Amino acid sequence: MRVTMKINELPTPCYVIDEGKLEDNLKILHDVEEKTGAKILLAQKCFSAFYEYPLISKYISGTTASGLYEAKLGYEEMHKENHVFSPAYRQQDMEEILNICDHVIINSRNQLLKYKDLVDKVNQSGNRKVSIGLRINPECSTQTDHAIYDPCAPGSRMGIRLSDFDDELADMVDGLHFHTLCEQNSDDLETTLKAVEEKFGKYLHKMKWLNMGGGHHITRDDYDVERLVRLVNHMKETYDLQIYLEPGEAVALNAGYLVTEVLDIVDNDIKTLVLDASASCHMPDVLEMPYRPPLKDSGEAGEKNYTYRLSSNTCLAGDVIGDYSFDYEIKIGDKLYFEDMAIYSMVKNNTFNGIPLPAIAAMDKDGNCRIIKEFGYEDFKGRLS
Repeated sequence: MRVTMKINELPTPCYVIDEGKLEDNLKILHDVEEKTGAKILLAQKCFSAFYEYPLISKYISGTTASGLYEAKLGYEEMHKENHVFSPAYRQQDMEEILNICDHVIINSRNQLLKYKDLVDKVNQSGNRKVSIGLRINPECSTQTDHAIYDPCAPGSRMGIRLSDFDDELADMVDGLHFHTLCEQNSDDLETTLKAVEEKFGKYLHKMKWLNMGGGHHITRDDYDVERLVRLVNHMKETYDLQIYLEPGEAVALNAGYLVTEVLDIVDNDIKTLVLDASASCHMPDVLEMPYRPPLKDSGEAGEKNYTYRLSSNTCLAGDVIGDYSFDYEIKIGDKLYFEDMAIYSMVKNNTFNGIPLPAIAAMDKDGNCRIIKEFGYEDFKGRLS
């Protein structure tokens, strides 16, 4: 039996999964499944804390993976539908993938021709049925803020354009897949679907399923769920398709925290809090996107009485999280609580500088936390040789 404690008693740094908020998100997603017949899959590239897979499996239909290891995790821990997409597969990976995945989505004509016979052989064996699909590129960009996440940008390697698509390809697969969104509302999905229908509509009539990928911020407060329901039902009824959605962020949006302690305060024209949490190591999207993560009980720089720059104890000069203000003076030893830290944090963290990985804790609806994973020196050393 794990010892329980409150969030302020946890060792730092520590990720905390908010199970109450996680379940709230899952109920919204389950409601979409009920209203549309669509199947919603957890995109493990965003959140793969498999300790919570038993809870997640109560509400949605399965997992989707970006490669062999995620596919194995979904197969071993979720025990529901298991899908995979990769821009390219290695031969040795594909042989294992075909034994554990229900849907395998291919990115190019070359890869389809390379693996079609292998897929057919598995299906003809009678042991299992693998549905094969192709990723399409509708060449419809709806990204305005994050060009790095736009798979429809000129020169994108993601998906097959209409100019490269034909009946021969369509006849070789069971379904089509597109993924064009990033943290977007259903109006952008509507724009994308118009392009998909205009360009690939004649092929959709040949398909059994359509996978609309991820990037749907379904559990965000301002998300238009009713429009999503209408769009899904339109595609389902017009083309007689099983619809799939692959949200990652929507599953765990606002369902986690990163607890950190102030190790030191350095005053060089601006007061900088040196934390035991790092943007570079523990929340890389802060530097990659970039963005300023929400922080409990704080405001913008200058908004409240005391303004600080938040940084870390790595040697990277640019390992800066952002400037925040508080109503009270921060002291060495204080704990701070970054919010919305379940997504793209645990899956992307690293041990640069030999900085320890945060522990992982789960918090129930009553605020009781239990540590479910701790990391040490051997986890750092074990990645190297």
